[in-house]
Amino acid sequence: MLNKAQANRKYVAGFIVIVMVTIGAAATLPWHTAAGGVFDETRLVQQLNTKAIDQVIGRSGELKGDVYKIGLPRTDLKVTVDGEAMKPGLALGSWIAFERTGDHAMVMGDLVLLENEITPVLSKLENSGIEISAIHNHVLNEQPRIMYMHYMGHGDEAKLAHAMKEALSLSGTPMGPPAGSPAPSTFDWTKVQEALGIKGNERGGVLQVGVPRKEKITTADGTEVPAFMGTATAINFQPTSKGVAITGDFVMIGSEVNPVIRESRKAGIQITALHSHMLDESPRLFFMHFWANDQAVKLARGLRAALEKTNSSL
Repeated sequence: MLNKAQANRKYVAGFIVIVMVTIGAAATLPWHTAAGGVFDETRLVQQLNTKAIDQVIGRSGELKGDVYKIGLPRTDLKVTVDGEAMKPGLALGSWIAFERTGDHAMVMGDLVLLENEITPVLSKLENSGIEISAIHNHVLNEQPRIMYMHYMGHGDEAKLAHAMKEALSLSGTPMGPPAGSPAPSTFDWTKVQEALGIKGNERGGVLQVGVPRKEKITTADGTEVPAFMGTATAINFQPTSKGVAITGDFVMIGSEVNPVIRESRKAGIQITALHSHMLDESPRLFFMHFWANDQAVKLARGLRAALEKTNSSL
């Protein structure tokens, strides 16, 4: 029989063991598992608060790797290029991308704007501490005239989201939940994807293809800028009466620019713009936009030949 003191010591020792086992088990739980074992997506990207972003912007986005991206297509605009009506998914998609970098978030993106929207939106972003990195065209001969504004900012993700929303409120950009998904096309993309050698995703009647580069892209402070944050070549296809309209941008280093131009022109692809999107990236990147409206497989083969002149992951 144990005396009272021995029993108390045995009870205390047992309690300590239970506490230590409990603490050890908790420490082995995945850091992104919430209480009760429920997966908490808002903590997946180094605790990037995606729910706070969604609440501010009024719609949810897509999480890919460390990047959370929200699309805001200009469904309010009716734009034609050489008389061909553009779907929003072809070249009218504003977007905002967030990435957590240490103790703060970084925001980058591209805004689709009418000419009279540029100055109000730019001023609001600058007043909120978000820097403008480029303003330019992407296509030619469009009606009405469309411009594109690129930007970058750092800080708390909710505050960055508020700054973006306030700036976009000075444009006609539709905010809040999307009205509905556009109808898919009836176009068979099989041969196009075979000729291109890359599979894409159809969204809103447009085949969208992203081709990342092989090397890592960083900002001056060493922060990586992933492909999903705007450093991948983008190629979009929209069915037309002639075949397909294509547009997008090749992401290149300087030595690749003219080889890509030559291959594009061989396929009858028009070069519509050549410029930068960022201010301090390494290696230095150039973004070249293009346009054509022609037979689908022919254009896909031309695009493939041009991609092979770049350091893309094919």
